[in-house]
Amino acid sequence: MNNKEWLLLDAKDKIVGRLATKVANILIGKNKSNYTPGCDNGDFVIIVNSNDVKFTGNKLEHKFYYRNTGYPGGLRSTKAGDLMEKDSTEVLRKAVKGMLPKNKWQSIFMKRLKVYKDSSHPHEGQNPKAIEV
Repeated sequence: MNNKEWLLLDAKDKIVGRLATKVANILIGKNKSNYTPGCDNGDFVIIVNSNDVKFTGNKLEHKFYYRNTGYPGGLRSTKAGDLMEKDSTEVLRKAVKGMLPKNKWQSIFMKRLKVYKDSSHPHEGQNPKAIEV
């Protein structure tokens, strides 16, 4: 079993979808030479400055996030722009979660993703290695 690294990503002026694909590959472990499907080789990822991510085109007005309350007619929708104002970390979490496999590993990988609105984070003790994506 390999030791898991802590990686620090700055999301400032990055595009949400492109950043999410890179993060999903790191969480799964596909960026390593010893990648094996079915084995857990992924690393921890810390994303800072989630307030400064960007969408391309008109996605802030035209992209919707849906959820259901469980009651008949309980479909609720939120615009991407509204969710960015309310909680920009949730936008990145949803983007990364959508790019992870839909199996038992998804919740394990998501626990390794730490997203913060600004440049401060409480993980200095793990000595995260800053990388550029």
